[in-house]
Amino acid sequence: MKLIDPRLSIIEKRLENIKRIIPVASGKGGVGKSTVSAFLALLLKEKNYKVGLLDLDLYGPSLHIFLNNSHSFPKEEYGLIPVNINNIDFMSIIYFTQNKPLIMRGKELTDTLIEIFTITRWNPLDFLIIDMPPGMGEILLDLIRLINRLEFLIVTNSTRIAMETVEKLINFLKEQNIPILGLIENMKIGDQDFVREKCNSLGIPYIGNISFYDNLENYYGNYNEIINSPISKEISQIVNFFA
Repeated sequence: MKLIDPRLSIIEKRLENIKRIIPVASGKGGVGKSTVSAFLALLLKEKNYKVGLLDLDLYGPSLHIFLNNSHSFPKEEYGLIPVNINNIDFMSIIYFTQNKPLIMRGKELTDTLIEIFTITRWNPLDFLIIDMPPGMGEILLDLIRLINRLEFLIVTNSTRIAMETVEKLINFLKEQNIPILGLIENMKIGDQDFVREKCNSLGIPYIGNISFYDNLENYYGNYNEIINSPISKEISQIVNFFA
C-alpha cells in the first residue's frame, strides 16, 4: 500500500488563504527572473495588494540581496513566519542554508521543497510570487505536483538561444495543461520582434518588454529608488496585464 505524505495536506492548509500563486520561470538562467520577481512583488504592493515573495532558486538564491535583507530572519511560531520587508512577506531558502552551497538531488531535493512549504506560515495574500530556478528540473516538477493552481509567468531575453530553451518550457507546461499568463521579454535591445512573433506562433500572450539597464544594481536595497526607477515604470505596465 502506498503511503501518503501527511505534509501534503499541511501544504494545502498553508496556502489556502493565498488567492493567486505565480511562479516566475525560464528555461535558461541569467535572463532576469529574480529581478522581475522582485519588481513585480514591490509594484503589486504599491497597488495595495497583499503580496508574498518566495525565493525558490535553491542553488542560487539572490532576492535577499535585491531586498537588502541580511539581518532579519523568519520568526518561529508553529512554523516560520516570513520576514516582512516593505510590507511584503518574504521567504527564501537562504534562511535554511545560511548562504552555504546546497548540494542535493532526488529525494533530498523534494523533501527540502516540501519542508519549505510545510513550515512557512503565509498570511492571507492576494499574490504569492515565486522566483523559480532555471530549467525544467526537479523543483519545477515537484512544484507542479504539489500545488494545483499555479499561473506561470515566463521570462526570456531577446536572444534566440534563450528563446530556444524557453520554448521547450512553454511546450512542456502546455502539455501538462498548466496555465501560462504570458511571456516577458527582458533586457530588450533594439526593435526586433522575434520574441513577440514566437509568442504568437506558440499561442501565448506577449505581455511586454523591459529595456536593458546596465546600472540596475545601483537600485538594490533602496526601496524609493527602486519604485521611482525607469525599469519600475516599464514593469508597472506589465503588472497591469494581470492585476
